[in-house]
Amino acid sequence: MNGPSYFEIQADNIERAKNFYESLFGWKFAKAEGLPVEYWRIETKGPRGGLLKRPAPVPMGPAGTNAFTCSMQVDNFDEASKKILDTAGQIALPKFAIPGVCWQGYFLDTEGNTFGLFQPDMEAK
Repeated sequence: MNGPSYFEIQADNIERAKNFYESLFGWKFAKAEGLPVEYWRIETKGPRGGLLKRPAPVPMGPAGTNAFTCSMQVDNFDEASKKILDTAGQIALPKFAIPGVCWQGYFLDTEGNTFGLFQPDMEAK
């Protein structure tokens, strides 16, 4: 199956999540009307996305991440990481090199969702 794809972010607090991602990536949000759930379309310079109220509680216990984790490309990993921490995000797995490919790291947003950042760098070691 090939073709267009999109991502969705679930949130306990829609406004808090919107503020986090607007501040971090400059994303814009447009409320979608006529749906059975509160849903916001995310306007990015890349993949299409959506933001919705979390439909079920976050899994608890030693299960680890229960998600399909998306990583977003950034121009400067260190600046983006600082911005995440400045806007109440957390580091889940610190920056590391994927040799000859990129710098990668994982974070938690204000809603406890895991997401990744990567900065392409063929010199990464």
